[in-house]
Amino acid sequence: MSMTARKRLSAVLIYLVLSIVFILVIFPIFYTFMGSFKSNQELLTSGSTIIPHRFVLDNYKQAWSLANFERYTWNSVYMSFFIVVGTIITSTVAGYCFERGNFKGKNLIFSVVVSSMFVSLGSLTLYPTVMIAKWFGINKSLWGVIVIRVLGMNVTNLFVTRTYIRTLSTEIDDAAKIDGCSFFGTFVHIIFPLLKPLIATIAILEFRHSWNDYMMPMVFTMSKPERMPLVVGVVSLKSSGEAASSWNLMLAGTAISMIPMMVVYLFFNRYFIEGMTAGAVKG
Repeated sequence: MSMTARKRLSAVLIYLVLSIVFILVIFPIFYTFMGSFKSNQELLTSGSTIIPHRFVLDNYKQAWSLANFERYTWNSVYMSFFIVVGTIITSTVAGYCFERGNFKGKNLIFSVVVSSMFVSLGSLTLYPTVMIAKWFGINKSLWGVIVIRVLGMNVTNLFVTRTYIRTLSTEIDDAAKIDGCSFFGTFVHIIFPLLKPLIATIAILEFRHSWNDYMMPMVFTMSKPERMPLVVGVVSLKSSGEAASSWNLMLAGTAISMIPMMVVYLFFNRYFIEGMTAGAVKG
C-alpha cells in the first residue's frame, strides 16, 4: 500500500470515528428538541419516531406559563449569575495570591487544597453542608446554594488560574510597584484585565455546572417550590399531579433548559479554548 493510500485510509478512519462520536452526542439533543414539538399523545403512541407528524408550538407556551417554567428559568438565571460572578472573583483572587503572594506555608496550603480534588465524597457531604447552612439561616433559599458554591471554591478553577497567572511575566508586577500600585492594586488594575480568556473559561464551566445542578438546589428549595431552578422544576414535574404524564411539557422544559448553555458556549467558544490551552502552550 502506497503512502498516499495510507494517508487516505487514515483520514477516512478518523472522519468515521468523529462522525460516530458526533451522532452519539447530538442524537439525544436532537431527539429532545424534536420531541418537544410533539403532542403528548404522539409521544406516548409513536415515541420511536424522531420527526413529529405535526409540530405543536403550544408545548412551549404551556410549559412556560402553566408549568411555571417562567419562574423556574428566572431562578436558574438568578442563581447561575451570582455563582459565576462570585466564582470568578474567588478563583482569580486565590490563584493570584498563591502565585504572586509571599507568605509562610503557601506551597503547603496550596498542596492541601489541591489534594482535596482527588477526594470525592459525593452526596455524603450534603447533610453536613445543609446543617451548616441551617446554622447560618440560609438553608431554605437559593442564596444558600450560591454562598456554598462560591466559598467552597472549585479546586480545578484555582489550579488553572494559578497556572495561567504563572505565564504572565513578573516584570509587569515590578512595573506596577514602581508606579505605586499595592499588591491587590496590581491585581485589580494590571493582572485581572489580562485574564479575559481564563475568565471566559471559568464562566462557561461554572455556568454549566450551576445551571445543571440538581441535588443541592433541590434540597434547599424543597419547602419552597416557587424558588426551584429550572432543572429541579422539570424533574419535579414528573410527580406533580395532572402534569405527571405531560411528557411533552417535560421535553419542552428540557429544551428550554438546554438553550442558554448552548448560547453561552457559542458566544464564548473562542475565549474558552484559548483559556484552556494557554497554560499548556506557554507553561
